[in-house]
Amino acid sequence: MSEIKRTEILFLYDVQNGNPNGDPSDENKPRIDEETGQNIVTDVRLKRTVRDYLFNYEGYNKDGVEDIFVRQTFVDDDPEKGLKDGISRAKTYKNDATKVLEACIDVRLFGGVIPLDKSSITFTGPVQFKMGRSLHKVQLQYIKGTGAFASKAGQKQQTFREEYILPYSFIAFYGIINENAAKHTKLKNEDIKMLKQGLWNGTKQLITRSKMEHNPRLLLTLTHDSPNFFIGELDKYIKLKSEKRDEELRNVTDFSLDMGSLRARIDSLEQKPQVEIYNHDPLLVLEAW
Repeated sequence: MSEIKRTEILFLYDVQNGNPNGDPSDENKPRIDEETGQNIVTDVRLKRTVRDYLFNYEGYNKDGVEDIFVRQTFVDDDPEKGLKDGISRAKTYKNDATKVLEACIDVRLFGGVIPLDKSSITFTGPVQFKMGRSLHKVQLQYIKGTGAFASKAGQKQQTFREEYILPYSFIAFYGIINENAAKHTKLKNEDIKMLKQGLWNGTKQLITRSKMEHNPRLLLTLTHDSPNFFIGELDKYIKLKSEKRDEELRNVTDFSLDMGSLRARIDSLEQKPQVEIYNHDPLLVLEAW
């Protein structure tokens, strides 16, 4: 197994006519920074996307090959339910934290609290993400709808649905892989490959009604040979260029992405990182790259 190196992640995706990440304490409205007008998406939501993809990935969770410790039942607004599920999952591995690390890729990636019989063990995840933010101001829309369902034979009842959506949001996530924490969770390079696959394909496969029209647009990584060195906040080095106002954006073809500042920052480094574009949707036009 080759050594894990400090790696920075820049992941960009967009959402049309949907709710990227509802706030359960505020009528499940999309999260919006009131000062900047930007859409906010929690790192919990992004990690959930990766976990769900890996849990359903062919070859995982079969004959003990791989497993996901934090399952769908653990939602960020229901910690009590999550704790009960964690206790149940720990018993599966006979309360042995080493066995959990060996079997569960999500703990190796993101860390977690493993509740044991008499105590608990906390692993700090080597893969961490900042809150995701749209690179532009968004417009909140309130819509109403109706639905019908059969209540009795030959009879129907109607329900009224009310929800908040964003016509469009282009979201940037910045993350980092810490090679020091990776030693404690026994992170493998194969895990990092699956993380990238989960980010890209998992986002593309968000096909619930509220999560339709999620499309990955760019996944870029910088891998550094120098221990503990990283640029930081790669999302601050990119910006949208468009003739339209922010709130008028409706599609990835409405703008281009200026990468000039990021390219200049990389070129200024004495020791150049390994730059990998894992995937790039050609609909997203990159400038100065």
